[in-house]
Amino acid sequence: MMLYKEPAPIKDRENPFESMMSRFNVAAEVLGLDEEVYNVLKSPTRQVIVNIPVTMDDGKVRVFEGFRVMHSNILGPSKGGIRYAPDVFLDEVKALAAWMTWKCAVVDIPYGGAKGGIICDPYSMSAGEIERLTRAYTNSLIDIFGPDRDIPAPDMGTGPREMAWLMDEYSKTRGSTEHAVVTGKPLVLGGSLGRVEATGRGVMVSAMAAMEKLGMDPNKSTAVVQGFGNVGAWAAKLMAERGVKILGISDVSGAYWNDNGIDIEAAIEYKNEHNGRLEGYKGAEMMDPNELLTTKVDVLVPAAVEDVITIHNVDKIQARLIVEGANGPTSYKADSIINEKGIMVVPDILANSGGVTVSYFEWVQNRMGFKWTLQRVNERAERIMNEAFERVYAASQKYNVPMRIAAYIVAIDKVAMTYKYRGGF
Repeated sequence: MMLYKEPAPIKDRENPFESMMSRFNVAAEVLGLDEEVYNVLKSPTRQVIVNIPVTMDDGKVRVFEGFRVMHSNILGPSKGGIRYAPDVFLDEVKALAAWMTWKCAVVDIPYGGAKGGIICDPYSMSAGEIERLTRAYTNSLIDIFGPDRDIPAPDMGTGPREMAWLMDEYSKTRGSTEHAVVTGKPLVLGGSLGRVEATGRGVMVSAMAAMEKLGMDPNKSTAVVQGFGNVGAWAAKLMAERGVKILGISDVSGAYWNDNGIDIEAAIEYKNEHNGRLEGYKGAEMMDPNELLTTKVDVLVPAAVEDVITIHNVDKIQARLIVEGANGPTSYKADSIINEKGIMVVPDILANSGGVTVSYFEWVQNRMGFKWTLQRVNERAERIMNEAFERVYAASQKYNVPMRIAAYIVAIDKVAMTYKYRGGF
């Protein structure tokens, strides 16, 4: 299971939904989006809040609050993860659901966006308590979920285990095994090869494509990866395999630096042997996590949580390229300063969409009843990511806007055109 929280070095208290809407508004204005479509796309299609009674191990009943937000179903069934965290809140889930809509549109897959969350601390709960919570949440949303309606997936604090419970509980109510109701499942339950590393692979593909545009040689480039969970670790590993020297990494235990480059394979092995944490890792020196983001490297990959690049530290950023492995790692207020500094940003809705791309592959395989090889999954995922990068880059050149706004333009334009072809509502 992934760590659900890494303390951000510096935290802006920007509302994540307002931050998303600020970028949406800029892109909509550049695109000349008409008022009808704007009003449809700016608000979620449906927001559900549920109270979930769960019998805890001590016999007491505790009531948890859960959310599911469907931002859009214009392109197809809504798609998005379920987050278990003590600080998850509705506006965060709304923002993440909207980002999922734009991600799916950017990589041209037939999904709308959704997101779910439960206010809980999964790391203080037993496996039995988490299972009962997951099954109760599934039952609360049994009329929302469905292979053709709304398809959940793992997010912070959840993983294949929780998705297996969700699939099983949903299947019981339908009287048949429904693999395609959820993605991110264990391989034995219809999960896809390549899914675990998919988001990190997408970050790597985006980084390589951007470096080519900037004339940067991977074999002569350096990088920092902030956040060494599933996404950051795989991004670091795959970038290192292509010649990039990873000088710094970080997780909840702190930041680690090696002037000669960190042995990423060894760091991953150490993490896996120490409960998913780097604490005590001797292959690098400890450093101030605040300084990790602002050190002089060619590529910066924020792959942890929201709002780590803010107006408080953006002036100190020295990287030529930022590739956003996390959702919303750059606050809206920091965007203009990054642009003034001439730093290229491959935005989250493009860079980390490799995960939803392979989730789509999992869903397709479940519907077909046929499993693809790892080679086929990786080849198709890399092709889709490269094509998406080229579309966004072309839009940035055409409209003379940063890559982030260009990604929103590509996504909004696709959803808006689909809305019009479907005849509106």
